[in-house]
Amino acid sequence: MEDAERSVETSDFISDFIKEDLASGRFSRVHTRFPPEPNGWLHIGHCKAMSIDFSMAARFGGKCNLRFDDTNPEKEDISYVEAIKRDIKWLGFDWEEREFYASDYYEHLYGLAVKIIRKGNAYVDDLSEDEMREYRGTAVADKNNITETPPGRDSPYRNRGVDENLDLFERMRRGEFPDGSKTLRAKIDMKHPNLVMRDPVMYRIRREKHYRTGDSWCIYPMYDFQHPLSDAKEGITHSLCSLEYEIHRPLYDWFIREAEVFPSRQIEFARLNLTHTVLSKRYLLQLVREGRVSGWDDPRMPTLAGLRRRGYTPAALRDFMTRIGVAKTDSTVDIALLEYCLREDLNKRALRVMAVLKPLKLVIENLEAGSEIELDAVNNPEDPGAGTRKIKFTRELWIERDDFAETPPPKYYRLYPGNSVRLRYGFIVTCTGFEKDSSGNITAVRAVYDPSTKGGNAPDNRKVKGTIHWVPAAGALPIEVKVYDYLFTPERPMETPPGKTFLDGLNPASLTTVRDALAEPCLLAGAGAPVSGGPFFQFERQGYFVRDTEDGAGGRPVFNKTIGLRDTWAKIKGKQQA
Repeated sequence: MEDAERSVETSDFISDFIKEDLASGRFSRVHTRFPPEPNGWLHIGHCKAMSIDFSMAARFGGKCNLRFDDTNPEKEDISYVEAIKRDIKWLGFDWEEREFYASDYYEHLYGLAVKIIRKGNAYVDDLSEDEMREYRGTAVADKNNITETPPGRDSPYRNRGVDENLDLFERMRRGEFPDGSKTLRAKIDMKHPNLVMRDPVMYRIRREKHYRTGDSWCIYPMYDFQHPLSDAKEGITHSLCSLEYEIHRPLYDWFIREAEVFPSRQIEFARLNLTHTVLSKRYLLQLVREGRVSGWDDPRMPTLAGLRRRGYTPAALRDFMTRIGVAKTDSTVDIALLEYCLREDLNKRALRVMAVLKPLKLVIENLEAGSEIELDAVNNPEDPGAGTRKIKFTRELWIERDDFAETPPPKYYRLYPGNSVRLRYGFIVTCTGFEKDSSGNITAVRAVYDPSTKGGNAPDNRKVKGTIHWVPAAGALPIEVKVYDYLFTPERPMETPPGKTFLDGLNPASLTTVRDALAEPCLLAGAGAPVSGGPFFQFERQGYFVRDTEDGAGGRPVFNKTIGLRDTWAKIKGKQQA
């Protein structure tokens, strides 16, 4: 897969590790996995992980599994599974029937837990969650701000015998104990400087119905236990994880060693952080549940479904992943770079049309009523194969209300009394006057056109600085437009002052709905049925738009503004190079 290989060109430190493993004989092949937890929809941060997992396998001629790490039944659902698979396919990755579920390994994992108990390296504990936390201890900072981890204390149940632990663990499985009353813990070291290694929980009792296994189990493995052992069962050579799992790597290796299974290797990379964006399923779920957004696929959400509905393309996202590369240290990427990649892609594929969001009538006084002049308009100047279309120039047109000023401000090059502008693809027109209603609102602008300037030509070499777009009044298509801004105003929404939460950074102007916009009638024919993701349009002088999956009031088609035409990344890059 060419795009997949291209997306890892800058992933040198991961590929170097893999090359070393192959050269040393540690592994004779490369097998990775993408392991989403089905407790929410994928977001753009998962796009980075997915790209790395699938791309590394492709680069080294290996395989990549799709495995759902579904060991937390309280939060998981089949709808999340289906959404995740849909998003992966949309991005262009294919797991080729290698679809697995950690829940299929429950019996296997239980057997490995029994094996570790028999070795004397796991025990059943009666401490509560709060008591375990107290016994484990916490990291503290001294007066010099140096973090230390004082030794923890052994549980009073830590030295239970092997036979007693085996019996209790089996009884846990049979459901003889209440939820939360007992856990199975690894017996490692309560004085270990890494808190993760202080006898972590392997199993807990939860009477929750699992979306796949039903009520078959009332004990469920913890993520840190099942993660390495599921990797091992699948023969995963390189378990590629985001950086927060680095501290868990010693435990990953410990479980593999104690279970005596295939020696999968964990390698960590920095997760994606994006300005004006929250990338945490927990907080995204909060936005959905509290009705701050319309759902997981709200076009303001950083979920892949939300981005798709807003008009983002797989090619733009893959290009973005290529440009940011893969680092070993955390950093925050300016969202302007993502927007730059999107504009680059949409500029090549989007059909050009004209639409006015705040219509104002323009009357061409020297064109008879009922007369029509056909004009040729280019569908996409970047793609000669896109061809042209016909636009009818008539006596009554619609222009943007902002393209006329009764009293123009300085350097205003659009219509005002006595001034001339070019109508896109049409003629030069000169404003002769305007009309107002009884409240003083401008209801129409009057102008004359110069027939000799068809297509924007000016044989008398007139200097006309302004060009505006327009829509013929006859047959204009009524549409609804949704204009989006960042969901969060602060660049770093999670960095909040005392007493504030990330919700305080929500942008009240993140969505503006324009219900009375008008467009060329060809727009509906080009848009087709409302489907998620394309075709894509550039409303000239407005930005890029895509038809929404839902229609507005009265069946009026809705178009989501994907992004404006202004390229902020070019300015940022220019400042960086200055």
